[in-house]
Amino acid sequence: MSPDQAVFVVDDDAAVRDSMRWLMDSVGLRVEAFDSGEAFLRAITPESSGCVVLDLRMPGLGGLDVHAQLRERGINLPVIVVSGHGDVPIAVRALKSGVADFVEKPFKDQELLDCVQQALRRDAEQSLQRLRREELMTRYRALTPRELDVLRLVVAGQANKAIGSSLGISQKTVETHRARVMEKMAARSVSELVRMTLIIESQGKPLPI
Repeated sequence: MSPDQAVFVVDDDAAVRDSMRWLMDSVGLRVEAFDSGEAFLRAITPESSGCVVLDLRMPGLGGLDVHAQLRERGINLPVIVVSGHGDVPIAVRALKSGVADFVEKPFKDQELLDCVQQALRRDAEQSLQRLRREELMTRYRALTPRELDVLRLVVAGQANKAIGSSLGISQKTVETHRARVMEKMAARSVSELVRMTLIIESQGKPLPI
């Protein structure tokens, strides 16, 4: 578990909150507990890291409402829904909407801990992927307009001679720009450069036409 990660427990039952806090504390996990969905949403931010253990049925905002608001805000913390036996069909729908897991009451301590540890690993991987995307976008933004032109044609599979013809520059100039693109993007091969551009385009940054 990263020092920045926390297990956010959201439950209106004080006894349940205390029990979960003790359980998480017993294995060295940092816990922040809230007595309502509203209180949790006031405290959480896009920079928060960890996972959420969320009661399905609470006064005011229920668990699914809280999960929906997290998604609307772009907060992608893994959510574990805790539900009663009669709520299983609702919990299944929650899984289809993006909830990481659900635990049915009454649950065993180890069952919940296993779900929490898995959710924390998922959050850590998401954070790493987000960091890699940010680093990639920083490198991409450092390319000059001409380098972007060359990048587009390289990943389209054109040879240097064809790129030079398309852009009205010499083959040697193309080779220079291409080398700079590979260096700035920290790409070791054209196939790696192609994978990078797919990630860039998935972030809403289409390559220049």
